[in-house]
Amino acid sequence: MGPDEDQQLAKRARMVALVVAATMLLWIGAQFLGRKIGLEARFAFLFDLAALAGFFWAAYVAIQIWRRRRED
Repeated sequence: MGPDEDQQLAKRARMVALVVAATMLLWIGAQFLGRKIGLEARFAFLFDLAALAGFFWAAYVAIQIWRRRRED
């Protein structure tokens, strides 16, 4: 693995960390605001599904990074 590929993997790892943190903050905020303004439960499930999509994407990319590093 060359330095360019190493930097690219590091950039992707930072992106995964940012997506996980932002997803968690947005999900918590959406749950809080939803409860405050009295949104129906079906909207809470929409927020949950959106958060799950973000977490599954982050897990998928993290596994790709892990596999590439393991190959060397």
